[in-house]
Amino acid sequence: MTKKEVIRLENISRNFIVGDETVHALRGVSFVIREGEFVTIMGTSGSGKSTLLNTLGCLDTPTKGEYYLDGVSVRLMGKNARATLRNRKIGFVFQSYNLLPKTTAIENVELPLMYNASYNASARRKKAVESLVAVGLGDRLNHKSNQMSGGQMQRVAIARALVNDPAVILADEATGNLDSRTSHEILVLFQRLHAEGRTIIFVTHNPEISQYSSRNIQLKDGRITANVENPNIQSAVEALAKLPIEKD
Repeated sequence: MTKKEVIRLENISRNFIVGDETVHALRGVSFVIREGEFVTIMGTSGSGKSTLLNTLGCLDTPTKGEYYLDGVSVRLMGKNARATLRNRKIGFVFQSYNLLPKTTAIENVELPLMYNASYNASARRKKAVESLVAVGLGDRLNHKSNQMSGGQMQRVAIARALVNDPAVILADEATGNLDSRTSHEILVLFQRLHAEGRTIIFVTHNPEISQYSSRNIQLKDGRITANVENPNIQSAVEALAKLPIEKD
């Protein structure tokens, strides 16, 4: 049975006016992402990767073309409607974690639910705890950002992305600030979430990440140059086991 579409881009273009010139950041980008896929989007600096990320995340709107997120047309939405859709449908994971300083893991994870009137304080707390336990931080619930390692902070960020049960997790260079071993630990977590049925889009410039995903989309000069299934998905668990354990 064909799984439902979570994301559909139809001939998306995004132009920016810089001085007297028009910069064509995206040029007729089209693709579909279905429920339960783990897709990497790759490209070097200047490929249009960041513009595409902002489009997918409802942070920007295309100059032309159509974008459907979980069946909802985004392009003509007003700013407030896009913000609500973004909060309900997308879980963001950033390279720099974007955690609130001097606040606990639970408080950071609760944040997206603060904008959802269907959750009261106790329901928010319950969901936040469940999300933190799911990423292996059940023993760090009340730790603050400055009391955690980079890998732990990224796990908090992933828990925050999960807490609203989004249609898609959108990760932006989510291992970019981490050492090799911690990066693989985070990839193990992403593969587990994928195995549980989560839809994941992982935007990266690192070609190694693509071997752990189920499909890879490559961008160059604002155009898609490849959109291919991965017939031989590597196990992040096995890759992690082969890495040397660093000693203090």
